[in-house]
Parts: sequence; C-alpha cells; structure tokens
Amino acid sequence: MAEKPEDLNLPNAVIARIMKEALPEGVIVSKEARAAISKAASVFVLYCTSCANNSAMQQKRKTLKDIDVLSAVEEMDFEGFIPSLKQSLDAFKAEQKEKKEASEKRKKLIKEAQSVDVENEPVTETVVVE
Repeated sequence: MAEKPEDLNLPNAVIARIMKEALPEGVIVSKEARAAISKAASVFVLYCTSCANNSAMQQKRKTLKDIDVLSAVEEMDFEGFIPSLKQSLDAFKAEQKEKKEASEKRKKLIKEAQSVDVENEPVTETVVVE
C-alpha cells in the first residue's frame, strides 16, 4: 500500500497527455484544472479498484480480472461505458495474442536457424600438446 497520499496520484504527464488528446487543438488547460482532473482520475481509479476487489473477494479470489473491473464499472453506475470497455479489452487481448504468436514464431525460426548452422559446421579437432 502507498505510504503517502501523493503516492496514490496518477502521473501528471500521463494525465496531461490524455487531456491533450481529448481536447481540440488550441485549448489551454490551467494548472489548477489539470491538478483537479488528475486528483479526480486518481480517486476514480482507486474507487474502481476497490469495487473490483470486492467483486473478486465475493468470488473467493485474490486476483482481479477483467470481469471484476467490468462488474465494478456497472456497480458504479457507468454501464454506458461497458460496451466500449469490452471493445478495448477485446482489441488488447487480440494484440497480446498477436505479439505472443510473433514471439513464438521468431523463437522457432531462431532455433531452426541455429540447428541448420550446427549441421553445416565443419568438424574440427583440437589437439592439446603438453
């Protein structure tokens, strides 16, 4: 758990980037507004985490899963976000699956290349003279 309340805040750079992407070009956000949104986002994440943890505990689990977060969002009365969250989650899972498959394919190709190199290497003997 966090030792200081400041440790629970989301990084300001991340909040600023998200805000910049969400707002039209040319909009300026005051330092106080950024701080307020940062604090609100941190509180939202903590509350969502707490609700998701409650969902996991009800199912006698210690690990939070995506279904717990979706349940928490519903419990917090943000049902309207669930379809887009599910869509983002599906896209994330597909991306992770592609990365895993690409990694496995690379490993297999490297292993095959190494076995071909070993087969084609000339046999040499080393003689040690004492």
